[in-house]
Amino acid sequence: MTTHQIAVIAGDGIGREVIPAGMAAIEAATRGSGVSLAFTELPWGCEHYTRHGRMMDEGGLDRLAAFDAIYLGAIGAPSVPDHTAVWDLILPIRQRFDQWVNLRPMRLLPGLTSPLASRGAADIDMVCVRENSEGEYAGVGGRLHVGTPHEVAEQTGVFTRRGIERIVRYGFEIAMKRPRKMLASATKSNALQYSMVLWDQVADAVRQEYPSVEFRKYHVDALAARMVAHPGTLDVIVASNLFGDILTDLGSAISGSLGIAPSANISPERRFPSMFEPIHGSAPDIAGQGIANPIGAIWAGAMMLDHLGHRDLHDSIVGAIERVVASGKSRTPDLGGQATTKHLRDAICAQIG
Repeated sequence: MTTHQIAVIAGDGIGREVIPAGMAAIEAATRGSGVSLAFTELPWGCEHYTRHGRMMDEGGLDRLAAFDAIYLGAIGAPSVPDHTAVWDLILPIRQRFDQWVNLRPMRLLPGLTSPLASRGAADIDMVCVRENSEGEYAGVGGRLHVGTPHEVAEQTGVFTRRGIERIVRYGFEIAMKRPRKMLASATKSNALQYSMVLWDQVADAVRQEYPSVEFRKYHVDALAARMVAHPGTLDVIVASNLFGDILTDLGSAISGSLGIAPSANISPERRFPSMFEPIHGSAPDIAGQGIANPIGAIWAGAMMLDHLGHRDLHDSIVGAIERVVASGKSRTPDLGGQATTKHLRDAICAQIG
């Protein structure tokens, strides 16, 4: 029996509803497989902040370092400023554990309807490789003369040759494994004359090592337009932290719902645990109603199994999601149905295996 130790941070809002659904799907997939996941639930998030003034326990990062992976639900509540929630939990985990790859599939599953007219599953099948450790989210900057008419805020994007090179190379490696072997680089070098010019130069150097991959660079605004107007012309996208964050929300929207989208924060060297989460937020407007879509969390759990070395279990879960969605029988309100979180969870678990 192979046992993996998993830290579970369900977090806030609908995170507490979708992560149990993901755990149920994982347990269904691993049953009888010789693989088990031992879950340790950590009650961190905005409620913890309200009670203790911290998003996680003191020494929380040291505790997380002992796990094989982290399974995260959603972080955020109206009572806590968004930047506090993100900078006191999510970004410290990503940075401390060198999770420099954020991998986000963007697929229109068979049976779902895209808001883009006349687009089917064959037209929307992309994956974004987002740089996850530097760029615009490096945390460099500050504010001066706060509260006065002369207040100044500076947010500095940090781009390193090493950081760009490794994420672009990772993007090429992903593209090499996909049938179309296409890589699009998101840039804005016409306006950002230092950071994005370096990005372009490094990407152009790395592309020489992958002659079999069709490579194109797009200004990020043009790339966003292409995702809407011609999604079938895109395959793998490599992007900076900010650009990747924005483009993947757009990708999820054209795929039918933000609720279906998974995300993996990967530490490729495996010296630290990687973290897996749905990309949606805590959705306080529907929290507690039992109608949140658990597919993003279930799919993120499948990506965690793949990262842990169990591709067959990943495929079992994703196949179950595809069959349930294609049937049209169990859909939460975001997908145009009336199913509850539990109903959709049970339908997927019944299809696993």
